[in-house]
Amino acid sequence: MPKPVPLPRLASVPPADPPYDERDGGGHITHPATYGALALAPLPARTGMPTDERRLRGLGQALAEVLAGRRPPETVHDRLTERAYRELVRAGKMIDTERPPLTGLPHVQRPRDGVIEMCLLVHCGTRSRVLAVRLERRGVQWLVTDFETA
Repeated sequence: MPKPVPLPRLASVPPADPPYDERDGGGHITHPATYGALALAPLPARTGMPTDERRLRGLGQALAEVLAGRRPPETVHDRLTERAYRELVRAGKMIDTERPPLTGLPHVQRPRDGVIEMCLLVHCGTRSRVLAVRLERRGVQWLVTDFETA
């Protein structure tokens, strides 16, 4: 009967980037106890915590589908400020495509605390477009305050 082969031990690997946290003067990590809503699922809204790019992509995908006329704008109403929602409805169908649009990975910037700006490449068949979105934390919720497409 053959002996089982011992498995190698896994060594812990240090993180590639420094942790995304805020420390008070004593070196303790401080996080506000708030949770936001981003994309179509809840998202932790802690200051300094990296944003889940899958949820940002999901929100961008939903906005691209609205701008392509393949999704009613009411489905994202609770993710936009009133002004941004009015602009979305007024914009109507801005992306002309024969097939459903598909967004790529978002390029995310955080110009200041409580603000996220992202741009996504929207694949629309023979011609791709770009969608830029700005989100701001309003209380405990992340809301789209502005968007542009070209």
